Formats: sequence, C-alpha cells, structure tokens
Amino acid sequence: MKADILFFDLDGTLTESKPGIMGGIRYAVNSLGLEMPPDEILDNFIGPSLLDSFEKYMGLTGELGQRALEEYRVYYGRQGEFENSVYDGVEQMLGTLKDAGKKLYVVTAKPEPAAKRIIAHFGLGKYFDQVFGASLDESRNHKKAVITYALEECGAGNTDGIVMIGDRHDDVNGALSSGIGIVGVLYGYGTEEELTGAGCSLIAKTPGEVTDIILGAD
Repeated sequence: MKADILFFDLDGTLTESKPGIMGGIRYAVNSLGLEMPPDEILDNFIGPSLLDSFEKYMGLTGELGQRALEEYRVYYGRQGEFENSVYDGVEQMLGTLKDAGKKLYVVTAKPEPAAKRIIAHFGLGKYFDQVFGASLDESRNHKKAVITYALEECGAGNTDGIVMIGDRHDDVNGALSSGIGIVGVLYGYGTEEELTGAGCSLIAKTPGEVTDIILGAD
C-alpha cells in the first residue's frame, strides 16, 4: 500500500471522546423526555452520523430526530467537546509520520467547526494540513461524503497513495467506496469483527502499529 496522504478520523482514532458524546446523547434523550437506551446501545453512537444513529437505534426520524440532534449540540457545544482526551501515543505517531514527509488531514463525521476547536484545544493543529468535517446543515454528514469533500479540497487528482485511518465500520465503508486505502485501529470504539466484517484487512492495535504499517508501506 502506497501511503503519502493520510486521512485521520477524530473520535476513537485521535481522541477518547466518549464522555462528552455520551453526555450529549443523554442530555438530548432526557430533554425530549424519552426512555434512555442501555449503555451498550449508546456506545454505537460514537463515530457514525448522529442523525443516522438516533434513527437506527432509537427510531427518531424527521423532526424528532432533528430535535434530538439540536439538543445534543446544546450540551456538546457548551461542555461536551472538551470532555475528551488524546490517546497515549497519538502525538508521537503524528509527529513521526509528518517527519517522514506524509501529509496529514483530519477527516471526521463530526461537524467541522467542532472538530477544528478540538484539534486546536489539544494542540494537534501543527501536525495537520487541514481539518475536514461534516456540515452543520447535515448536507455532508456521512464519512463517504466527508472523504469526497476532503479529496476535492486537497486537489487530489487520483486516490493513489491516500489512506484513511479510523476505528469504525463507516471509516472502512467510506474509504473503500471512495477508492482509498484503509487502516483500522482497535484502541478506539470499533471491534476487530466490525472492521474486518466491513472489509478492512490492515488493523493496528496501537498508534505505534499505525506508524509501522504506514511507514512499512514505503
């Protein structure tokens, strides 16, 4: 696998963001007076589009789904986005890859303004050329759509040498359907079964293993 341009997912790949996301979902559910799903269901919300997850796991469609998303954003914008931490080894991984001449980008289904604030808050901006995320109007809210947007903004003439690094099935699906490479990570929120089931064959258990896979491809 040739690897010159690296697209990094955010939640579950760069940062451990579960506390803030769970807080936001619980706030939304309570605000709407709905029954709280069990934790094992709530865990599935991390990574994919929240609007899709509210529909898939709670049956919230149309206006009700949109209201849930808006309530979530109230909490997340107020405090949730910084109830978050950078995984051990991530900065070393990013620094090593950048020093090796790779171009690094954040490509996330999280709204772009929030993603930029989080990257700046944790001092990770020095590693990335740009941060690409979902649009607030939900017109670009799936990983494949964000990847397409990132490819256009990067001016990539073709997908050769572009690799997505992420922890969930939507990272795998988005990468494969876009014709770019994929490396799955197991230190985030997805399982090996989820990643391999979606078609991912290169899997890293740690940020250090991500570095080894990418640089070993040279």
